[in-house]
Amino acid sequence: MTTRETILQTLFKRLQTISGPKVLRNEVLPERVPAGGLLILRDGEPGEPEVSLSPLSYYWQHLASLEVLVSHANAAERDAALDALFTAIAATINADPTLGGLCDRVAAQAPVTSTLGIEGAASVKAATVPIELIYTTADQLG
Repeated sequence: MTTRETILQTLFKRLQTISGPKVLRNEVLPERVPAGGLLILRDGEPGEPEVSLSPLSYYWQHLASLEVLVSHANAAERDAALDALFTAIAATINADPTLGGLCDRVAAQAPVTSTLGIEGAASVKAATVPIELIYTTADQLG
């Protein structure tokens, strides 16, 4: 398995330890947001690596993304639920910001939020949280 896939799988497993939300990876957005919320990890873009020639290595600043969704009829409850998930995500990442030594650094960046009105259902508050994964590989396939 590549370093890139190992890192993404490890991050996914760590996110699954958060109590409450359903956690998916690279899945289609379901029709309903579960009561505890929903997290969808997207693999994102590794970008262009910096190359070191001695020894040959590739230094990546990979940007994955985490979609965070909550649903509640009350706006204040939606805001509080989303904030609670942000706190849990930050705590999970900050507990081991190298994913057991797989990365030089893992860091969540500022979220971009929006509210989605759904006819006949509770509104959904959504956010995309970029997650920077900094790591080194021996080749470009990761």
